[in-house]
Amino acid sequence: MLLLILLLSLVTPALQVQPSAAKQLTGAWEVSLPDGTQGLWIIEDDHFSITYYKTATPEFINTEGGKWSLTKDGNIDLQWEFNTRDPELVGQRQALAYKLQDNTLVAGGKSWKRIDNGTPGELKGAWLITGREQSGKMNAMTPGARKTMKILSGTRFQWIAYNSETGDFFGTGGGSYTTRDGKYTENIEFFSRDNARVGASLDFNYELRDGKWHHSGNNSKGEPLYEIWSTRQSVGI
Repeated sequence: MLLLILLLSLVTPALQVQPSAAKQLTGAWEVSLPDGTQGLWIIEDDHFSITYYKTATPEFINTEGGKWSLTKDGNIDLQWEFNTRDPELVGQRQALAYKLQDNTLVAGGKSWKRIDNGTPGELKGAWLITGREQSGKMNAMTPGARKTMKILSGTRFQWIAYNSETGDFFGTGGGSYTTRDGKYTENIEFFSRDNARVGASLDFNYELRDGKWHHSGNNSKGEPLYEIWSTRQSVGI
C-alpha cells in the first residue's frame, strides 16, 4: 500500500492539466524600440491588435490586427482585418514563428514583455458596437465589413474602426484602463485622429447586462454617448 501511495505521488503532477499554449499567449505585451517607439500587442480570444506609437512627443505610427490561432506546427497564424502599414495584407494570412519563455514573447524579431495575462479583465475580449443612442433613441447596429471593434486585455484597451473587406481604416485609440464600482476609465496613450488627446483620462459608466456591455458617459469631445457592445463570438464575426 505504501509503495502504491508513493507511486501515485510521483505520477500525479504529470497528470495535472497545464494551460494551453493559446491561453499562455493571451493578455497584453509591450516592446520598446531604440528610437523611442512603443509597441502594444493585445492577444485575446481569437483576435489581436498590434500598435506602434511614441509617448515622449505623442505620435501614432501604425496599427494592424484581426484574427489569430495556433497552427499544428506551433506557429501563430495571423489573418489581417486591418493594417495601416500595408493595407494590401488585409484578408491575407501569415504564419509567425514564436518562442515563449517566462514573461517574454519573441516573435517577428522583437522581444515582447508581458504586461498582463488577461486579468483582472472583467471586460476582456473582443467586442463590436451593436447599438448607439441618438436623439434619445437606441439604434441597433449590425456589424458587417464596416465595423468598430474594442479589444481589451486585463489592463489595456484599443478601439479600431475599419472595413475588413476594402482595407479602409477610419481611426483608433488606446492605452490602459480600469474597471471599478461600475466605472470604466480609459487612459489614452495613442490616438490616430489627434495626438493632442494623448494623456487624457475618460470616465464612463459601464454595466454587463445579458452578456452585453452598456457604455455611457461623455466621449473625448465632451459629447454625451450611450453605446452597447457585443462580443464578437455572440455576433458571429
